[in-house]
Amino acid sequence: MAHDRAKHTILPPSKFGLVQITRQRVRPEMNIVTSEVCPACGGTGTIRPTILLIDDIENNFNYILDEQNEKNITLCVHPYIEAYIKKGLVTLQMRWYFKYGKWIKVKSNPAYQIAEFHFFNAKEEEIKL
Repeated sequence: MAHDRAKHTILPPSKFGLVQITRQRVRPEMNIVTSEVCPACGGTGTIRPTILLIDDIENNFNYILDEQNEKNITLCVHPYIEAYIKKGLVTLQMRWYFKYGKWIKVKSNPAYQIAEFHFFNAKEEEIKL
């Protein structure tokens, strides 16, 4: 028990000859904070992490296709996010096409914040989520 990092107590034998050993449970913390410092306000607030941004975009894309049956969807994002979506031999945009069977156009807008994105339909009207 010398190498065990958990707190433990070893009690002397009882009148029945049993030795009791109590041990504190050691587990990793399950409540992990994933918020990031807001780049727009200079650190006075927090935002949702950018690593989860692609998951949000894909979930909203899935909702638009399944629930709203939109055709010819355009995604407007920050230029860095556009580069991430379009980079590589098998792009994220191509994976979405194979997964959902619909091609999504990706445009960049430098006026957007890094975690800001909007969906537009064929008539260039914003799709409300």
